[in-house]
Amino acid sequence: MTHSFDTVIKNARIFNNGENPVTEDIAIRGGVVVKRGQSLDTSGAKEVINASGLWAMPGLFDIHTHYDLELEVAPGLPESTRHGTTSVVISNCSLGLAFGNQREGDIDPIVDCYARVENIPKPVLRQCADKVIWNTPQEYIDHLETLNLGPNVITMIPHSMLRIESMGFEASVTRDPTQAEVNDMKRRLRDGLKIGYAGFSTDSLPFHYLANQPNCHKTIPTQFAKYAEIKQLTQVVREEGMLWQATPPKDSPLSVVRMFLLSCARLHGKPLKTTVVAALDVSTNRNLIKMARLLASLLNSRFMGGKFYMQALGARFKIWSDGAVTPIAEEIPELRALNETDLEDRAARAKILQDPEYIKVFRDMWMKGKSGFSLARLKRLCRLEDYAFDRDLNSMTIDVCPLKDWQGMTFQVVLDRLLESRRENPTVVLSEAEQDLVSKDFFWVSDEADFVLQVLRTFDTQISWYTITANRDIKTVRELLMDPKLLPGFNDSGAHLTNMAFYDVNLRSLKLASEGGEQDTNYMVKRLTKDAADLFGVDRGSIYEGDVADLILVDPKQLANYDGEANVERIFREEYQQPQLVNRSNGVVPLVLINGKPAWVDDEFSTALGQQRFGSLLKPVDLEISVT
Repeated sequence: MTHSFDTVIKNARIFNNGENPVTEDIAIRGGVVVKRGQSLDTSGAKEVINASGLWAMPGLFDIHTHYDLELEVAPGLPESTRHGTTSVVISNCSLGLAFGNQREGDIDPIVDCYARVENIPKPVLRQCADKVIWNTPQEYIDHLETLNLGPNVITMIPHSMLRIESMGFEASVTRDPTQAEVNDMKRRLRDGLKIGYAGFSTDSLPFHYLANQPNCHKTIPTQFAKYAEIKQLTQVVREEGMLWQATPPKDSPLSVVRMFLLSCARLHGKPLKTTVVAALDVSTNRNLIKMARLLASLLNSRFMGGKFYMQALGARFKIWSDGAVTPIAEEIPELRALNETDLEDRAARAKILQDPEYIKVFRDMWMKGKSGFSLARLKRLCRLEDYAFDRDLNSMTIDVCPLKDWQGMTFQVVLDRLLESRRENPTVVLSEAEQDLVSKDFFWVSDEADFVLQVLRTFDTQISWYTITANRDIKTVRELLMDPKLLPGFNDSGAHLTNMAFYDVNLRSLKLASEGGEQDTNYMVKRLTKDAADLFGVDRGSIYEGDVADLILVDPKQLANYDGEANVERIFREEYQQPQLVNRSNGVVPLVLINGKPAWVDDEFSTALGQQRFGSLLKPVDLEISVT
């Protein structure tokens, strides 16, 4: 039997490209939206879906992921698909697989660069690197075309790997390139952009260090590039009309301004599409978000003519830590020393934690600015500190601990219990297990620095605790999301397996916007779909007749009641043989179609997801598109 339509979605409230929402039917055939309208004839349809009371919208974009490695073991990307994400951007922050595994002798760049930057265990990384059999950007494109993709994939040329390819690994982290090497990078970059890479990614954040000896004290290759190198490479991106993804050197405001002036037509003749991580309201420094918004306003002004978009996270920036292993530790030298050890090497961390000299510098760091009269104290009181981690025991909550009595308590509560229990007439009574541990390990603790040191010695990575380092005020989060100079993004999906869980943040952004009514919802849908597609120059993000049927249904009542932060789960991921923090938004997204195929229906994955090809490798189309 020949069907007139494969699928008809009836009576959905349609949000599409910023146009006024309408209630219509959507008919799909052969993976394409073939008809929209009211009361469509469904008599010959293979499937009819009643969407009364539901929202229909294009599939959502996740513009900042690190799914490069997961694609090799789980190409269906289920942890994003279930939340309505149908297109993802990989090769962010200068890291990716465009040039293969680039192994040479004991040097293993995928492991060395990803292990600490993205907090992925080395065994997982090695397994993924072992699967890499290509060596060139064209071969990688060809490889991506063979994968059974769930969401569509957009990829970029990663600067760290480009430097390694043109200079060699050791040279890329020890010296400046010669002009011949810069020319080679420019050639490779241009060639990649011409065959379908959507842009070029660099990184300057002071958190990103290598994981191989003797280079653990060095940052990843992209951070050794000086302004002249970045300028020459971004000029190639400008000439090809593609996009530059970057992160700012946050500790140097003048360097930030100088670098991102590269986006401006006023200075360079033609604007350079630039997207930057990240517009966050950092708890320890209230000025950073003000500077970010001011910079975006300046660069995008008529006078400067820039195309500059900072990425805003639609959630509180909640980070879990496995003992001292956490992204925020990398910024602080005394904590970074513990991160420089291999994740499995507990003995090495124990040795450091017993070193009298280390104990002294750790205590000085931990207590800095917390008492007395000093510049450090003034900066702390005024929220102008240098580091993102506030070292406040009240904001550090224990999630998982071998001593289950402490789970759910803050570090401050636990410390107060320990100190109170020593008084002559204590007001707290410790459990038997708690008392045994205190008597064995914590009997000597007299202040918070002692306490943190002993927690790290006793539990190492067996204790998981979390803190919120940015975006603590959800009203400010919404304000940032609704700012037209910013774009929702920076979810870091596929990285930080036990440190972050932002796979559902597109939905959280949509929820925050919907609090302002249908007009604000419509605005956010456009930001999460068509504006993101246009920024990367790909043909997705709308559901007009003739468009590829990447679309989702959202239940607005379920969305209104959804609490993403409360729906984080710790699961065991078979593909990694490792635990992972994920999100569960069951009931919020009843349907996800990718290329017209149902990938997620009524809280169940299609059995074909990951086994058959749903999405496509999206390459920039030859269009002059602007993001408004």
